[in-house]
Amino acid sequence: MLFEQNNAVIIEPQNVHRSSIIWLHGLGADSHDFVPMVSELSLPDRLGIRFIFPNAPIRKITINNDMKMRGWYDIKSSNLREMEDVKSIIESSNLIHRYIDDEIKTGVKPKKIIVAGFSQGGAIALHSGIRYPSSLAGILALSSYLPLPENLEKEISECQKMPIIMAHGKDDNIIPIEQGHSSYQILIKNGYRVEWNEYAMQHSICSEEVSMIKKWIEDLLS
Repeated sequence: MLFEQNNAVIIEPQNVHRSSIIWLHGLGADSHDFVPMVSELSLPDRLGIRFIFPNAPIRKITINNDMKMRGWYDIKSSNLREMEDVKSIIESSNLIHRYIDDEIKTGVKPKKIIVAGFSQGGAIALHSGIRYPSSLAGILALSSYLPLPENLEKEISECQKMPIIMAHGKDDNIIPIEQGHSSYQILIKNGYRVEWNEYAMQHSICSEEVSMIKKWIEDLLS
């Protein structure tokens, strides 16, 4: 069953709600963007997954001539490490923490909650997931990177054994693969358990990647 609540699209499981996936869209998209992924993944009903697809706030995006669109934070330069929008990154991260809190209040354990995201959504999935006070089931960051890496060491959590998976297109023309891989290396250096995957694609998702995601989620939530 699909419905909208708390500025998010929610798809309820067919059976008992046992686990949750909070999936964040990229810049300029909205909460409906990854809804088709649920049928593509075709995950077993026995996992009891509730999918939550939140909307990012509408804001001016500097690099896009100040156009207003849904974004988790502003981007002021093509170099994603320049002039990072610290305030909005933290606000969006805290928003995702509230979604996680809401799932826990329903009785789902943190170890049964995955935070996932694509592009800018993946950046917030990484930033919020590794800073949540309890270890989650895992973090999925697609075609993305780690924002505010200089803050990681001082904000490090006790959740370094939480599985993190990153996937990137070799020909990504929006977030270069070097940006994603350097983020992977930073996480590894800080003791996080991260798996890196790369595919022959641009800033998108391919069928091989979907198969990988399906297996990863099944292994984590079974």
